[in-house]
Amino acid sequence: MKARYDEIYHDIRRNIEAGTYAYQSYLPSEAVLTGMYACSHSTVRRAIAVLRDNGYVQPVHGKGVRVTYREPERESFSVGGIESFDEARRRSGFSSTTRVVAFEHMQATQAIADQTGFAPGDELFAIERVRTIDGEALILDRNFFLASAAEGLTPQIAEASIYNYLENTLGITIAMSKREITGERATDRDRELLDLDDVDYLAVVKSQTFDAQGTMIEYTQSRHRLDHFCFRSTAVRQGV
Repeated sequence: MKARYDEIYHDIRRNIEAGTYAYQSYLPSEAVLTGMYACSHSTVRRAIAVLRDNGYVQPVHGKGVRVTYREPERESFSVGGIESFDEARRRSGFSSTTRVVAFEHMQATQAIADQTGFAPGDELFAIERVRTIDGEALILDRNFFLASAAEGLTPQIAEASIYNYLENTLGITIAMSKREITGERATDRDRELLDLDDVDYLAVVKSQTFDAQGTMIEYTQSRHRLDHFCFRSTAVRQGV
C-alpha cells in the first residue's frame, strides 16, 4: 500500500502536469492542502519535499510553494529518478506501443557478466523490445532481468509493464538505479528494428537497478533516436 504522502504527491503532480497549477504560480497554502487531503501538516510537507526533489516545485520562504515544472518540447525521460517507460508515457502523454522481438531464459556467460554486472551462471531473462512512439520505432531496449526476482515473467507482461509486474504482482521494492548516458554509432541491429532515416548516432542509456536488499535485479541498455528525446534531471543544492 502506498503511503498517504505518496498519494498526495502524485495527485498534486497530476494537477501540475495538467496545468491546474500553472508554471510559476503558487500551490494552495499548506493549511488549504491539509484540508483538501484531510491529512497532517507533516504529510503535506513530505509530499511537497518529493515534488521539490523531482523538479515540480520550489518552496519560497515567506511566499509559499512555487510551481517550477514546464512541459518539455520533446518526449522526456528522467535520469534522476526511477521511471518506467509506461510511467513516462502516461506523464508525457505520447502514444506508444511496445513489441517484444526477443525473449529468452538463459544463463549469464562471462561476456554478459562483464557487460552487465551479473555473475557468470546467473539465471536471467534476456529481452529485446522496440518502443514505437506516434507511429515511429524510436527506442530499442535490451533488458536482462534476474530470473529469481522476475519469476513468471512472460513476453505478454514484457509488452505491458515489467516494473508494474515486479512491484504490484511480485511485491518487489525497486530501490535504486545507477545510469550512464553515452552517444554510440547505430548498429545494423538498430537499423533493422528502428526508424532511423539518416540518423547515425543514438543516445544510449545503460542502467543497473537494485531492490531494497541491494540485489541487482536488472541491467538495461536503452537505445534512443536522440533527435526525438530529451533526458531530464533535477539537482537540488544541499543546504539550500
